[in-house]
This record gives sequence, structure tokens and C-alpha cells, in this order.
Amino acid sequence: MLTFEQKQAIIESFPQLTKKEISLKRLNYHFEESLYEKKIVVEKLHPNGNGFVFVGDLLPYEKEADDKGLVNIRDYDEKALREIIAASLEYLSEDIDDTPIIEVWRSRDQVELKLIFENRSWAVYHNDNLEEAFGTREAAVEYLLAEGFRPVK
Repeated sequence: MLTFEQKQAIIESFPQLTKKEISLKRLNYHFEESLYEKKIVVEKLHPNGNGFVFVGDLLPYEKEADDKGLVNIRDYDEKALREIIAASLEYLSEDIDDTPIIEVWRSRDQVELKLIFENRSWAVYHNDNLEEAFGTREAAVEYLLAEGFRPVK
């Protein structure tokens, strides 16, 4: 496991990040050029080595991330730490196309649902009501197929 000082040196090797001291000798590192409201890339880096990196809904980290899109980096080595910070910076600087993708799905009973890609997620709507949201199209399609829906062509 990397020490606090080693993690700090790795994080500070990213010139895009700005260090901000917070309580209990912890540090946050902000990405001021973020295209989104989220600016903190590294949260609560503690002298005991604990800390978190924001990854949002990035697929490579979906099993590690909590519901706020944070991954605990306590046991990360240098390579993994550099990779996750680079991925976070790319994620926060990616200007996504905000034009939604809309697909209509229908059941045998002629119930229609819409599968809509918006804000980096796939949402299933019945009329204007959100039914479910997924991080990937594959997960959304699996759900729709399991519920007896098929795409309308």
C-alpha cells in the first residue's frame, strides 16, 4: 500500500488538480476545468492512506464505485492510482452529446416503454414516469427483454 505522502505526490503530478485542505488533516483535489458541477476528483485523502476518487458511472469501475460514484483508493498501487485519476479527469472533461437517443419498446399487451439515453445513462420510461435507470444499454436491454418487451422497428 502506498503511503499518504506517496499518494499525495502521485496526485499532485497531475497539474490539472488543485489541492484544498479540509478537516482532520485530509485533502481534496479539485479539477476546476470540469465541464460539470462535480469538481472534486480526489476526496478526503487521509494521512492513514484512505481516500476516494470520483469516477461517476465509468464502466471499468462500476463494481468498485459507491452510489455517489466514488472509489476507495486505500489499497491502490501507483499504476492503478494514476489510471483512475486519469479516467476521472477524462470523464469530467468529456463534452457529451446531449441529444437523447430514444427507442420505443412494446410488450405483447401493447404496453409501450421508451428507452432513452440521456445524461450518460439509459432510462426506461412509461409515459413520463421513470421506471428504471441503467449505466449501460446492455443492462437496460436485458431488463426490457426479461420483462417481455421487444424493440419497435
